[in-house]
Amino acid sequence: MAMLRAVKTPFSLDFLFNLPARSVLVADSDKFTHSLAEPWARLVHLVQQKGGYSHILAAANSFGKNILPRAAALLDVSPITDVIDISGSSQFVRPIYAGNALCTVRYTGTSPCMLTIRSTSFPVPAISADTKSNEARISQVDLSTFGEDSVGKSRYVQHTSQDTERPDLGSARIVVTGGRGLKSAENFKMIEKLAEKLGAAVGATRAAVDAGFVPNDLQVGQTGKIVAPELYMAFGVSGAIQHIAGMRDSRVIVAVNKDSDAPIFQVADYGLVGDLFEVIPELLEKLPEKK
Repeated sequence: MAMLRAVKTPFSLDFLFNLPARSVLVADSDKFTHSLAEPWARLVHLVQQKGGYSHILAAANSFGKNILPRAAALLDVSPITDVIDISGSSQFVRPIYAGNALCTVRYTGTSPCMLTIRSTSFPVPAISADTKSNEARISQVDLSTFGEDSVGKSRYVQHTSQDTERPDLGSARIVVTGGRGLKSAENFKMIEKLAEKLGAAVGATRAAVDAGFVPNDLQVGQTGKIVAPELYMAFGVSGAIQHIAGMRDSRVIVAVNKDSDAPIFQVADYGLVGDLFEVIPELLEKLPEKK
């Protein structure tokens, strides 16, 4: 289920993440079955015109990045992307220069203030036991004025995904990533076997994706997915700036590379200078099977 959040009043960080939604708007139409930017952006525009919200937020994932800029253009406002901290109703912090610096931005435009939020930068709020008092009012969006011209020129063709029981890359507790050092798609299967033993998600660098080792939905980095797992293991990853930008917030980073000068060691908590073709088989042999 895709979701955007809109609020009508100035908010603090506590308001945004600790208070439940007061109302839920449901847009029931086949036009929204697939996350095409044109109909979804038109929907945001329609809801904003009727609701007059002060802020519209979406996660900084493929869904949010696809829809929010187009919706912002329709509303004639400038969106603020990849927010990692909220200082007030109009002041936000976002990374720049591939995460090497942080920029504080103050929004001075007209309503709504539109944001994409990097969800890995915020703690998961505790769920209140008093669910009755937190029930939200659910109402249908009037789509009578939502014509066929809102659909746009793009169309849904097909959806492909890997048939796997591994955790989702964006929310996994453990991520095992392989880089160009694995040399081939066949060798990359070692990463998949190790991830299976650890109950981890599989990630890849842009170089590994470009080489055809794995599909691009496994790419971690500035132009891929932003992850912040409890444990991030990198094998054959040199540590390009754009890759580090996507995983530097991981709690513990373990790197294995035969090049002792690889930049990945500068951000790693634990580093091993060694041949991954020797290290991974040894790990596979010594790690117990996942229960």
